Amino acid sequence: MHYENVAGLPLPVLGLGTMRLHGEQCRSIVSAALAEGYRHIDTARSYDNEEDVGAGIRQSSVPRDEIVLVTKVWHTDLAGPDVEEAAESSLRRLGTDYVDVLLVHWPSRAVPLEETLEAFAQVREQGKARFIGVGNFPSTMFEGIAGVPGLIGNQVEYHPYLGQDKILTSARSNGLVVTAYCPLGRAGDLLQDPLLQELAGSYGKTVPQIVLRWLIEQDRVAAIPGTSDPGHLRENVDVFDFELSPDDAAAISSLARGARVVNPPHAPDWD
Repeated sequence: MHYENVAGLPLPVLGLGTMRLHGEQCRSIVSAALAEGYRHIDTARSYDNEEDVGAGIRQSSVPRDEIVLVTKVWHTDLAGPDVEEAAESSLRRLGTDYVDVLLVHWPSRAVPLEETLEAFAQVREQGKARFIGVGNFPSTMFEGIAGVPGLIGNQVEYHPYLGQDKILTSARSNGLVVTAYCPLGRAGDLLQDPLLQELAGSYGKTVPQIVLRWLIEQDRVAAIPGTSDPGHLRENVDVFDFELSPDDAAAISSLARGARVVNPPHAPDWD
């Protein structure tokens, strides 16, 4: 099973996040994930692991054209001339001629967004990225670029403790995708949640499986859980044999409390 694409777009509904994975651990997890059926691998220049991700892909027996590979350009590299250099550097480290999706990792406060998007369009026209996207864009910024050619969606922190209703509404109205990073929240917090523990027991699943199922059941949502444990690779995708009831899904949504795991100094003004 290759974990179906989101709404017909070329982005598998479950992928592997690789932040904090490095060296042989990164290479082996990427290769094992592909063997397990993952076809969506997410990295970034700032993770300092693109070489290892590329090596893990080459270690696997999965053809490159079956893999949706995502990387990102850091917010300090979003000026026009810097975008192409950053993209080419990522391609060299990954050992590939193209990425499937190139994302603006974080919006810049210094570079006009129009300049950045024009440079991303040029990278796409050169065949170095099949699609482009953004990350960590608040809904007002996201809505303003929804019609950009080749735009696939917005990658944001999203889990039961942090709702993203405005961004989801924008994505759905414009035929785009929201990719949830940190889908399991801060390590340990969700695992101890009484409601999620109760639901895990009633469905015969783990809390992470309940949370991931809640995410991917939502229209136009993908999730990219990360793990350094090969056993969790299987657990994280063993979520296609059950469905949450509408009441249970709504109960999980009601847990939202604005709790962010990721909120660096360069973050935008959230809405």
